[in-house]
Amino acid sequence: MINFTSLISGSSGNASYISDGKTHILVDCGMSGKQLAQALATIGASPEQLSALLITHEHSDHIKGAGVVARRYGLPIYATSGTHSAMDIGSVKDEQIKIIDVDDDFEIGTIGVRAFDIPHDAANPVGYSFYIDQKKVSVATDIGHMHKSLVENIMKSNIVLLESNHDVDMLQFGPYPFSLKQRILSDTGHLSNENAAQTALQLVNSGTEHIMLGHLSKENNHPEIALMETYNTLTFAGVNVGGDVTLQVADRYKATRFET
Repeated sequence: MINFTSLISGSSGNASYISDGKTHILVDCGMSGKQLAQALATIGASPEQLSALLITHEHSDHIKGAGVVARRYGLPIYATSGTHSAMDIGSVKDEQIKIIDVDDDFEIGTIGVRAFDIPHDAANPVGYSFYIDQKKVSVATDIGHMHKSLVENIMKSNIVLLESNHDVDMLQFGPYPFSLKQRILSDTGHLSNENAAQTALQLVNSGTEHIMLGHLSKENNHPEIALMETYNTLTFAGVNVGGDVTLQVADRYKATRFET
């Protein structure tokens, strides 16, 4: 049994939960401890059950509540050395700090984990793949561009949380200052709807059964636009959305659950 839930997802905060019923992992914590407890309660879980906290990178929308949650529940914090050094989460005990490297394979309880490199403007960011009962779940957000090794890492996943951050036209003609637009559009920025759609097609062709689009920009995207971009790309290529693959958008403020 795999329970994968995006607790919140977007430029204002990110946190995901994955469990096989024995081990319970939190990926990022861009929310307060109180919000985390409330979000977990909606899916029948609790912070006390958590086995570990994995951090993708040090930006505030991914670590806002990480320090408080780690201290309150005594959680080990897995992250790269660069991310640990760059995170501002207050003091935690030395034994809680778990250093990982890109392409590391390790286990947390009954769940296998692999960290992989992502191109983003952070100290040493990673995405994660999880292995449960011969199935694979991947979290791939905050991606400036898709490169070969990244695609290879997330291919053949049964479930993928995939960034679909912005509509390029909305961003280019929107209110953001030029420098911020350039950052988002750069090779270390965020993945557009169009690029997410093309990646989704590659994933489906590799056997992915469920895609959850996430980390949508509040100002430069709409869930309906992101969903339609990927839906149209898949359908045009002959993919039966709803049959060959299920497709949904992770909610910005509340839990979006997928269970198999």
